[in-house]
Amino acid sequence: IIIIMSAQQFWDNAAPLIKVTEKHPFLVAMVDGTIDMDCFRYYVIQDALYLDDFADCLNRLGRNATCQDDAKRLFAFGEGAEQAEKSLHLGFFKEWKIDEEAKGATQMPHTLLYTSYMKRIVATKCHAEGLAVLLPCFWVYMHVGKCMLDLRDKLGDSVKRLPALDAWIDMYGGDEFEHEVKEYIALVDAACKTADEKTLERMEEHFVMSCKLEHMFWDQAQVRMQWPDIIAGGGGGSTTA
Repeated sequence: IIIIMSAQQFWDNAAPLIKVTEKHPFLVAMVDGTIDMDCFRYYVIQDALYLDDFADCLNRLGRNATCQDDAKRLFAFGEGAEQAEKSLHLGFFKEWKIDEEAKGATQMPHTLLYTSYMKRIVATKCHAEGLAVLLPCFWVYMHVGKCMLDLRDKLGDSVKRLPALDAWIDMYGGDEFEHEVKEYIALVDAACKTADEKTLERMEEHFVMSCKLEHMFWDQAQVRMQWPDIIAGGGGGSTTA
């Protein structure tokens, strides 16, 4: 029996989870203007740290790609994460005058959980699995960006947002990012065509897990999760700010 799957089937199987994520309170608050800006600043710092590892994973995939065109595209995606997306974050840091704070920041629990997972898959599993584990960062961001654009249009002038929030929504809900996402999906679809049944199963597992980790990333930002002070807490300690 020949099993034929595609990125769309991964998405369809993760649809119940994605349906919840698109209405995440953190994302809705970004659109309706009620977000705690301390939480948004925390999120942007953590996302910048995440993007460093995400770009590294894309470059790793580029180096082990068997097709030269695929390699060039993956390197371009890596450059996009390092420059285009990261430039948005760096612009926020300058605007908020937190450059030094951002430079000294470390990955918080869910950031490290997510980056460690994707780095492990990219470094130790096959190329197709590596492609699949990174896909939600592209696709989920585009999807929630479009949902946020729709909500922003519905709300119209009834709410006021800071320019930083609109800049984020415009980037991930925009046509340029959508074009990149569709190109990456095409790479995953091509990998699906030559993958065996077991590899396809693992690709789907990685896709779903990364979708969960995307949701948890926004959970983390909503409470400004911190590492517990285990020594001072005598083994316990709060993980929220």
